Amino acid sequence: MILTLLFLCQMNCAMEHRGDAVMGFSHETTTHAFKIHDDGGAIEVAANDPKDAKSIEAIRAHLREIAKAFAKGDFAKPKAIHATLPDGAAEMRELHAAIKYEYADTERGGRVRITTADAKALDAVHRFLEFQIREHHTERDPAHAHSQ
Repeated sequence: MILTLLFLCQMNCAMEHRGDAVMGFSHETTTHAFKIHDDGGAIEVAANDPKDAKSIEAIRAHLREIAKAFAKGDFAKPKAIHATLPDGAAEMRELHAAIKYEYADTERGGRVRITTADAKALDAVHRFLEFQIREHHTERDPAHAHSQ
């Protein structure tokens, strides 16, 4: 049991280290949220300190890049962070023309809103976001689960 916990901690620490390098900001000074909606979902990142201008700008730059890359079917950054292609990403790559990625600034960071009307793409988006929730150990947002 202890060895299993140590192994899981080591795997999570490695992912966080890769994530910090790929994203350009620290997971320790920011909070990720992955939200599932009826028409897709959202990736949100916020600086923990509202006065942390460096993290806020890094978050915004990263999420702008992510929205553009995902729209082209490029999932290299999530693959680099997780050391594997996230669930649903292969299908999202194939169906990229059926999925809309919209970036917006938030008060302490940014959001990429992901929407689609295609059932297969929607399933892929939901699997991708569920993967992120598991990997980043974030909570499901009950207020936004399956909502607009």
